[in-house]
Amino acid sequence: MKIGKHTLRLQTTITLMIGAVLIIMLLVVYVLFSIKVSSQTKSSLEQKAVIISRTLSRNPLIIEALNKSRSSSELQSYTEEIRLLNNVEFVVVMDMNAIRYSHPDKDKIGKHFIGGDEAAVLQGRESISEAEGSLGPSVRAFSPVFSASGKQLGAVAVGISLGNIRLAIRENVGILYWGLLIGSLIGAAGAFLLARVIKKMMFGMEPAAIAKLLEERNSMLQSVREGVIAVDKDSRITLINTEARRLLAAIGMQDDPLNQSVESFWPSLRMNTVLKTGEASQDLEVEHSGVTLLANVVPIHVKGAVEGAIATFRDKTEISILMERLSGISLYAEALRAQAHEFMNKLHVILGLTHMKRYDRLEAYITSTVTTTQAEMGTVVRQVKDPVMAGFLLGKLSRAREAGVRLVLLEDGVLPEPSDPERSCQLITIVGNLLDNAMEAPEGRGSKYIHFSFQYQDKTLIVTVSDNGSGIPDEKLPLIFQQGYSTKGNDRGIGLYLVERSLKAMGGKIVCETGKGEGTRFTVSLPYRAKSDGQ
Repeated sequence: MKIGKHTLRLQTTITLMIGAVLIIMLLVVYVLFSIKVSSQTKSSLEQKAVIISRTLSRNPLIIEALNKSRSSSELQSYTEEIRLLNNVEFVVVMDMNAIRYSHPDKDKIGKHFIGGDEAAVLQGRESISEAEGSLGPSVRAFSPVFSASGKQLGAVAVGISLGNIRLAIRENVGILYWGLLIGSLIGAAGAFLLARVIKKMMFGMEPAAIAKLLEERNSMLQSVREGVIAVDKDSRITLINTEARRLLAAIGMQDDPLNQSVESFWPSLRMNTVLKTGEASQDLEVEHSGVTLLANVVPIHVKGAVEGAIATFRDKTEISILMERLSGISLYAEALRAQAHEFMNKLHVILGLTHMKRYDRLEAYITSTVTTTQAEMGTVVRQVKDPVMAGFLLGKLSRAREAGVRLVLLEDGVLPEPSDPERSCQLITIVGNLLDNAMEAPEGRGSKYIHFSFQYQDKTLIVTVSDNGSGIPDEKLPLIFQQGYSTKGNDRGIGLYLVERSLKAMGGKIVCETGKGEGTRFTVSLPYRAKSDGQ
């Protein structure tokens, strides 16, 4: 809440608002109760005066005094006693001519009653009125006095001062003041405690901060590249982001999933199992309409209890493509590392020959190295027009020399620069894995060598990689492209799998020709558009 340019804290706002409501409520209660208390207090005192006057009107002493059977002194003494006992302003006994027979002021006995409101009682009717007499303004109760024969002899007037009535009202209202004060204090304390509880439930955050956080989280949720679905503890879908809707639409699930049961909407996601067990489900492959999604489902714990679950999922094809790209980059980096390592070794040789002052050997070594390097670079640069692939192959040549493998690029073909730079990364993944697989193949007789070549014609690229290894047994040939299958140990079997996946994505194919003891030959053909084709 803002007051001018200042923004009040949530706790202060809640306290002030509840306090304002409480004050308004107490003021209404005060007005209603004060009116009621005033009315009841005045009515109670009026009834008190009526009861006293009615009782005295039937008193034998007063009847006899009006019949002249008793002295006025006895009547005066008796009425004063009654007045003092009942704490009233006056008790006046009068005859039918309104002449006083008793009065708190003895000097006014025998004089006419003052006020002008005694006419009704002298006609035989009880009455209550307010008037000002000799003792000031008062509330008066009149009761007629009758003889035994029924003849009216006079009347009794009992008066209570209006000042006393107001004083009694203030005393009663004073109790109401204390009630209002105590109620206000209790209400203020309750408002403060309620504000603190609400603030604690909101993790001590202000509404503006909560609104900002909600907007940020919502923006983050909608911007992530993974689909996100959240359910409550009753398996009802409560949240879904834009990417999740896109992926669901891609697999043919067009209905709005919000507020639906996840078990009926998408049972294969198995979110109910996570809700029941409280254990996360990682890397779950979910297939639907020919599309495979890779999902992770984790429970939401609140104070130790499972209150819901969140599932994140992504198209497995996209993940595979990302893995292939990372694999290609890794291979390229490894080739550069090997090349750098080879040149470092050559520098060490040159430094050693220099220290030994064997300049004749130094000259011969440099000449040999330059000739070999120039020959390799010349062949690669002449045949491979893509600079990224050229650098990659030079690194592979260096690595092959370190491993004692003769790697030869046949000079009967050419690799043009691709029109799409992404093709370089994909091609590096394919060629790099084939060359690595050939270098790690079991050795045949004599030294190991690998021949590879590129042939480009009619927008089709053919890559051939052959080695003189021991070959692949016929019974194992159908298994070589399966993920995880390898004859070289555990945690292997990914290279040829990535090659086949890349070729499927690019619309290419691979053929393996092998025989026991005859080596292996892989021939790859794939669509390839050269940069020069568009000119």
